[in-house]
Amino acid sequence: MSEQTIALVTGANKGIGYEIAAGLGALGWRVGVGARDQERRETAVAKLRAAGVDAFGVPLDVTDDASVMDAARLVEESAGRLDVLVNNAGITGGVPQLPTSVDPATVRTVVETNVIGVIRVTNAMLPLLRRSPSPRIVNMSSGVGSLTRQTTPGSDTGPIAVAYTPSKTFLNAVTVQYAKELHGTGILINAACPGYCATDLNGFRGVRTPEQGAAVAIRLATLPDDGPTGGFFDDEGEVPW
Repeated sequence: MSEQTIALVTGANKGIGYEIAAGLGALGWRVGVGARDQERRETAVAKLRAAGVDAFGVPLDVTDDASVMDAARLVEESAGRLDVLVNNAGITGGVPQLPTSVDPATVRTVVETNVIGVIRVTNAMLPLLRRSPSPRIVNMSSGVGSLTRQTTPGSDTGPIAVAYTPSKTFLNAVTVQYAKELHGTGILINAACPGYCATDLNGFRGVRTPEQGAAVAIRLATLPDDGPTGGFFDDEGEVPW
């Protein structure tokens, strides 16, 4: 097995995911670029390699069991283990998402990617993560998933979105459950809020850059062995549940 630190970032062909891959690669790590679209994936890998990153493409659709298992086999054959998994792939489900009029299929589709997809990928990669001396999992969440912020008068948590917003609350709860089960194994798992970044996900309306949004994920991916687990963090520290 390689002594080089190995990371896999899902949804890494653009936006925050790409910047996470670039940031981890800048540390000298080998980074798997997980993405569904072949052309975008290959373009991202080529761009990262041109910047000096040891990047490799990983065909990956987080909603497809076979695709995820194939990705795990590819990582195993390519690297022999996995040190860091960043579950970044996500969708909004579009607008509007008013609870009184939403198509339940929209909620189902968003949860399938943003929550079940994370569970699917994490469980497939866990055997490889267990081979690492310091395994880390980072789930890219959002501050809109904070129930405290959602119920604080005057708090700006964006538009009503009954699919996307609760999917991040759900993801936070899933992260806590993993942390409880994996306690004592050395695997640290945390949720990260990148802030409101200008990405394709929001039509580039955000006020932060994808590079700024990637910083918290990189920090959680490089936690020391006595670092936190089962937490929810942004650049300023812990985010209230």
